[in-house]
Amino acid sequence: MKRQFKKQLKEDEFVSGMNKFMHFLKIWERELIIAGAGVLAVVLLFLGFQFLRSQQNAKDSRSAAEILGLRADLAKTPQNVAKLEQIAAKGGKYARVAAMSLSTHWIEQGQLDKAQAALSNVKDTPKDFIYYQVQDLAAQTATLKGEYDKALAILKKVEDAKPKDYLLDAVLFHKAEALEKKGSVAEALAVYKKIQDGYAQTYYGYDASLKVKKLETAK
Repeated sequence: MKRQFKKQLKEDEFVSGMNKFMHFLKIWERELIIAGAGVLAVVLLFLGFQFLRSQQNAKDSRSAAEILGLRADLAKTPQNVAKLEQIAAKGGKYARVAAMSLSTHWIEQGQLDKAQAALSNVKDTPKDFIYYQVQDLAAQTATLKGEYDKALAILKKVEDAKPKDYLLDAVLFHKAEALEKKGSVAEALAVYKKIQDGYAQTYYGYDASLKVKKLETAK
């Protein structure tokens, strides 16, 4: 009897703990999503710099390093925002990178309007890794704001372009996320399955498989 009581007590504690955890997630859902998107945006930004450095000479590398340095110090040096805005406004090959750096910063701060504004004047050419990275980031920002149709329209253009130098599984995953949040669960599930089958060995392939399991369980 005593053993059964202890077992029931542990089960009650577990249920209570899970309820508290789920309540916490519900309250802080938007903040957690923004934080996760911010981390992902920084990872994408790093990949963009790696792409640039693989194609640049020493002078260009110094320019890229300057932007990366400004971005890294934004938290403790807010005046770097103005410096990045100046670089973005000048145009040229680094304008897009500066704009993307600003956008990732504003996403981390939860200021999504500013994040969108930072990307609004980015030029459409050349259509390289950085260009598609900007489009992907713009779509993610739109999703965070609840502008699902806008996000889906951006991602469709990227998907239709079938870029050879960008992560199509990332594009598809963000498309599925937008569909899921929009309430189009069946469509989202179909896209998640497409990623699961076509990109099984990638980060997004693994995440897609978790999403498939979650959504099918919820049916």
